[in-house]
Amino acid sequence: MIEVSHLTKTYGDFTAVGDLSFKLVPGEILGFLGPNGAGKSTTMKMLTGFLRPTDGEVAIWGCDIAAERQAAQAHIGYLPEGAPAWEEMTPLAFLNFIGEVRGLKGNALDKSVMSAIETMSLTSVLHQKIETLSKGFKRRVGLAQAILHDPDVLILDEPTDGLDPNQKHQVRQMIKGLSKDKIVIISTHILEEVTAVCNRVMVLAGGRIVSDTTPGELLGQSDYHGAVTISLIDESLQDEVVAAVQALDGVKEVRAADGQITAFGADDLFPRIFELTQSRHWSVSSVRVEQGRLDEVFRQLTEGVTR
Repeated sequence: MIEVSHLTKTYGDFTAVGDLSFKLVPGEILGFLGPNGAGKSTTMKMLTGFLRPTDGEVAIWGCDIAAERQAAQAHIGYLPEGAPAWEEMTPLAFLNFIGEVRGLKGNALDKSVMSAIETMSLTSVLHQKIETLSKGFKRRVGLAQAILHDPDVLILDEPTDGLDPNQKHQVRQMIKGLSKDKIVIISTHILEEVTAVCNRVMVLAGGRIVSDTTPGELLGQSDYHGAVTISLIDESLQDEVVAAVQALDGVKEVRAADGQITAFGADDLFPRIFELTQSRHWSVSSVRVEQGRLDEVFRQLTEGVTR
């Protein structure tokens, strides 16, 4: 378990993080969301013991991060922003070094290193110097060192930054595949990552928590939740489609742009709009019920929030 109580970090008169309190239990994958400067990275550095808080307490698996830092850090795998590493080392040498620092030896070390290499698909670059690797491969080396010792807590700052779509999928599947007795915290600015991976979302703005909920509940706050969107193949039909949809009972509003027509209103709009597209023989690529749009909710929660 992670227990955070009144966590605060100030620099003079500036409050980077203000009075955060929350608990996390095994099985939770928490997504930290927030605009630049919201306090996400600062919070993560305090959770991992790399930055001393001005006030408040953090306990990792019962270990106070201030008083028992090494004991607490033994439970943590951490990928900081930028994934720093010794550039002159190869990934294989670096992972072996990290494993030894973590107290792994002999067969246990070899097994852990090879498992991390396989999980992050690093075989092709094992003997290259880290300084010669692409940003994506450097990120994967950073992820490999974070999972090397099978930690109870995995704290990842922008874990898919620099990865291509296939690599992002691989990392997300790895995170979701972690055993249920682990806690994962992910800081990200990629909103789709939250719905793809997380089962809890915490939104920070101005150094404070402005929302703590599930991805589904966050999507439910969107004006688009439950709305119906028609995607036209033939955009010249847009005015005709808008007029026909507006005439349906229960439609309160219609928004249209670039061949995308979205209707807001009654709960039973989808079957009636779908039937309308069929009867009018409109050329459409899809008719779908909107789950909600995180970017809209994100703006509503964070715009105008000041310290």
